[in-house]
Amino acid sequence: MLRAILVTSIRTRGILRAWLPSNIVLDLIRTRAGLKWGVPAMLIAAPYLAIAQWATTTIEHGGPGFLHLVFLVYVWSALKFLIMGPISLVTLIVVRAKERARGRRDDVERSAPRAAGDRSGTLPGERWVP
Repeated sequence: MLRAILVTSIRTRGILRAWLPSNIVLDLIRTRAGLKWGVPAMLIAAPYLAIAQWATTTIEHGGPGFLHLVFLVYVWSALKFLIMGPISLVTLIVVRAKERARGRRDDVERSAPRAAGDRSGTLPGERWVP
């Protein structure tokens, strides 16, 4: 029984991970180019919360019970967007700091004078000039 529950939850997660629109958008935000869209994407949580509110109202007025599941999915998706905003902002700051440090390090290496016979700065196939 426990194995069946585990297998079902793993398969459900795989389906939701691949096909739920919120997961697709969040995967795009987690890329280097998408990090800048994390904070504006927090606004996407509003329609998710509105649909969850609609489901709650419908349930209270005698709607079908499966709307409890709809409510949970939409609230969970809204929370993911609300949390992803600050996380993407911090990640973007860290990535830019690393890129800036790498750029400075590369500039220092390029401007440093080379000792005679030092070939450490040449690329493969590049002609070495002392």
